[in-house]
Amino acid sequence: MSKFKTWEELKKELNITPEQQAEIDLEVEILKATIEAREKNNMTQEELSQKTGLKQSTIARLESGKHSPTTSTLIKILTPLGYKLTIVPIDKKL
Repeated sequence: MSKFKTWEELKKELNITPEQQAEIDLEVEILKATIEAREKNNMTQEELSQKTGLKQSTIARLESGKHSPTTSTLIKILTPLGYKLTIVPIDKKL
């Protein structure tokens, strides 16, 4: 038996609510989109660091999911990449 737990096992143990899972999923989606935007611009973390004024290590921690970005940090990162944050309706099926 493995000493490691699957995400599903850990999620049950932590009793993650649907709202918390939605928050986790949103953050993962934002981080993936941010990395894709940087890569589409053929920009390294160091180059993005120079354009944003953020340390390269800060960008690396954000991209790895070790830290959650604030809205202002996301705007600092996305603006030189030619992107912006947008609020759109969620399609809910009740």
